[in-house]
Amino acid sequence: MSLGDVLLGVPAPDTLRRAWTIDVADDPRALSAYRRLRHDVFVTEQGLFTGNDHDDADDDPRTVVLLAHDPDGFLLGGVRLHCVTSAELGWWRGSRLVVERAARRRAAGVGAALVRAACAHAEQAGVLRFEATVQPAPARMFARLGWQAVRPHLVAGRQHMLMRWPVDRFARQAAAVKAPLGGLLADLRPGGYGFVGDDGAPVPGSDLIAACDAIVPSLVERDPEWAGWCGVLVNAGDLAAMGAEPVGLLDALGARDASFAARVLSGLRAASAAYRLPVLGGHTQLGVPAALSVTALGRASRPVPAGGGRPGHAVTGGGWRRGHTGRQWDSSTSRGALELAAMTSVVARTAPAAAKDVSMAGTVGTLGMLAEASGCAAVLDVAAVPRPTGVRLADWLSCFPGFAMLTADEPGRGVADAGPATSAVCGALVAGTGVALRWPDGDITTGVPGAVTGLGPAGGIS
Repeated sequence: MSLGDVLLGVPAPDTLRRAWTIDVADDPRALSAYRRLRHDVFVTEQGLFTGNDHDDADDDPRTVVLLAHDPDGFLLGGVRLHCVTSAELGWWRGSRLVVERAARRRAAGVGAALVRAACAHAEQAGVLRFEATVQPAPARMFARLGWQAVRPHLVAGRQHMLMRWPVDRFARQAAAVKAPLGGLLADLRPGGYGFVGDDGAPVPGSDLIAACDAIVPSLVERDPEWAGWCGVLVNAGDLAAMGAEPVGLLDALGARDASFAARVLSGLRAASAAYRLPVLGGHTQLGVPAALSVTALGRASRPVPAGGGRPGHAVTGGGWRRGHTGRQWDSSTSRGALELAAMTSVVARTAPAAAKDVSMAGTVGTLGMLAEASGCAAVLDVAAVPRPTGVRLADWLSCFPGFAMLTADEPGRGVADAGPATSAVCGALVAGTGVALRWPDGDITTGVPGAVTGLGPAGGIS
């Protein structure tokens, strides 16, 4: 083959044919063929079920079936994925994995391919807990593919193993946005003794709290008005997490021209008025790539640290922004100044032991940061987390929610009225590190396996 062939690509030789393809079943005839194959294997061949292997998952419209076919359209095998709970918590199971008898010899590997395809489909669908009850022989294959054995389980009176696919969505998110901070900021001791890793920094010798956030340049370029609003929004949240009363803000804006700068500043001005955070000054430079950084000042006689939580403390925790579905929730632009004031003053009026504003690390990653600063771990009850109707739990726990505050305090203390925001006890701080997810059946899965930032505990409050 010539170098040109390598660079430009050539059609694959006709003699090379795919061993199989795996697709979502959307044809009733294909589904019928899959169910006949299940009957042949699980009822006739194995005698695992009597009469038929039909169950409620077959009647659930949310159930997804993946089928493997050879190049001639012959059904080699299939597997189904279905929800365990009625609530869309992202708890699914894989089941009825079946491979046609002859295909077990002539198409070796199709079973493993179906399992890998099921894992990929589940994670793409926002599944946070994915399990399967597996017979002893296939369990070895599942283990080789990375599945973890949980406990023995009986199905139709026969021994199976409950196995779980490790979903690391939150761990990957936390690692991507927060993990380098420990090494980068270790010598700076951001926030000072007792406030390492906090959203804002107490100014020594005063009751001032300073906070600073830079908006991702790609967001400024893509949605300048929203970027301006977010410049105020994130700083208002940082001050709120410290229990600080807003004083004012400074902005530093870079833009390609005056028209683009005006769009950013229109969003900033609107948010400044809504949050009652006046613009005290700033800097604007034209003819440069889009950039926005905002610094905010507030006052707090007794700032609330992120690291004030202790094991045993309880954890309390709009619409998608157009063009940012699944990533950024707009909980503020439709609110009036009084509603925003009620939301952003809730920490000051509650005075909890610890508080942290949910950041781009998402709810799970931010909870991990609060726990890390407090020198402990956290358990999050996934079904207890308040979330908007119709929003997938996986998206909700990983998105930037606009306004969300995590607080930790002695059980039963309660939270001040937060206006339009919903409050709920949704977890607890415990000994250890990281964040665990607790499910309605009491099982625990890993959200974040260890420290999020590497900054470590904040230490005592001076």
